[in-house]
Amino acid sequence: QVQVVESGGGLVQPGGSLRLSCAASGIDVSLYNMGWYRQGPGQERELVARIMKTGNTNYPDSVKGRFTISRDNAKNTVYLQLNNLKPEDTAVYYCQASLVLKNYWGQGTQVTVSS
Repeated sequence: QVQVVESGGGLVQPGGSLRLSCAASGIDVSLYNMGWYRQGPGQERELVARIMKTGNTNYPDSVKGRFTISRDNAKNTVYLQLNNLKPEDTAVYYCQASLVLKNYWGQGTQVTVSS
């Protein structure tokens, strides 16, 4: 059984930082393309970071330079470092593992940026 579990969300002030974790079981994250998505209130889910099997990463312009995705193969975990957070970063953040036609999602972790 495949499980993808996010953690690390919380309430943070503007300009603050958080590190989100995505722990997987039942799959090897080094063999999957791993992505972090977010969905704000009344908004569609959007990609914020992806790390490919090759190790290549990509980010949308809205988070480039502030968010960093990384992978620890030994812990079978993917991380998302969030720096210089803004109120518009408030959303539920989801982790996705994808490989060809296989897609696995976690339940999400809430990030709220507010003073």
